[in-house]
Amino acid sequence: MISSFVFLVRLTFAWLMPLMFLTMFIGSLANPGTDDAPWPIVLSVTVVMIWVITKAFSHVRRVRLIAGEVNNSTLSNRQRRKIEVPFEAGESFDLLDAAIRELPGTEQIESARDSLQVRAKIKRVDPYGDLPASLTRWMWWGPSRNQILATVTPGDGIGSLTLICEPEAGAWSDWFRVDDGTNLENAEAITRAITRRVSERRRGEQASARQTVTEKELTVAKLSLLHAQVEPHFLYNTLASAQYLTRSDPPLADQMLGNLITYLRHSLPRTDDSLSTLGEELERARAYLDILKIRMGARLTLQIEIPDSLHAIPFPTMMLQTLVENAIKHGLEPKTGGGTIWILARRNDDSIAVTVADDGQGFTAQCQSQGTGIGLKNVRERLRLSYGNAASFVIVANFPSGVAATITLPVNGVDHA
Repeated sequence: MISSFVFLVRLTFAWLMPLMFLTMFIGSLANPGTDDAPWPIVLSVTVVMIWVITKAFSHVRRVRLIAGEVNNSTLSNRQRRKIEVPFEAGESFDLLDAAIRELPGTEQIESARDSLQVRAKIKRVDPYGDLPASLTRWMWWGPSRNQILATVTPGDGIGSLTLICEPEAGAWSDWFRVDDGTNLENAEAITRAITRRVSERRRGEQASARQTVTEKELTVAKLSLLHAQVEPHFLYNTLASAQYLTRSDPPLADQMLGNLITYLRHSLPRTDDSLSTLGEELERARAYLDILKIRMGARLTLQIEIPDSLHAIPFPTMMLQTLVENAIKHGLEPKTGGGTIWILARRNDDSIAVTVADDGQGFTAQCQSQGTGIGLKNVRERLRLSYGNAASFVIVANFPSGVAATITLPVNGVDHA
């Protein structure tokens, strides 16, 4: 209330003093020896003062509507804002430049990215009607535009924005004219636009982070499921075979139980999310195949061609085992005469290709089987989440029969699942 009263008194006094001197001067010219002014002059001065008070009162009321409060800062024709943006100076400048360009009434913009500075001219809109610009300037001694000066000061990972919104006139004119809150509107609009853009960027980053966490959790859950997934039928059949062999062939039973222990030890869930190695995964797969070789006998032949130099290379847990189990279940077990499993690995520059092939029944028989393909889908999904486009998984027909599945991974810079 006090700020409003002081503002009205100041503006009224600023107009009253020169008008009084003007009235006395004209009165001395019209009636020498006396200070009495002609009544038309007095009437004109009275009308002007009523107009000034009305305009000042309207300015106060409109500022209260825009800002919700009235004080020396909000009543001013010239607005200054200091905004801290949590982005680098270049990104902060882009946000500022876009916010000013989208401001209604923008007529002229000078944007200098190297100096991190933006200047703009904004057409002033009469909030109480569409008066001609010439009439507005005549009544209020002022131009029909506002102007904006905005700069960005680089900081440590942040950009400090300084925003100045003012009339396109000298500061002395503030004693005699008001801007009807238009510069306050411009300053608030730019501040809101920048805040909205920062919020949108933050929401996007948070959504991306949540999605990444969800995908990681999904991958870990799938991996844990694979770790814990020892097929019941395989375990029961192996134990039943070992029990039978303890009576008929104790050394072979001991060998089977040893392979089962090796297989189960490598199948226990890890306490961290680190990758396994190709050597460890090969040891698990070999133990699995050795068990099946005892059960299947001559129906299963195994050929492994993996150089010792590749054993220490990181490799996703259970992925090789999935391909081996798929080759046995869908390729060789349904085939009356059995067949051969090949496990091959080779390194090409910064990548490694691991292939599991069989000469079983091939794609036709696999499509007719009761398998759901969950294991292979899991392989593809884990590769996508862990390596993106840097890894590939290809399944092709083997010659003369069977299927060959190849996983290609980058050797360095992997992100484990």
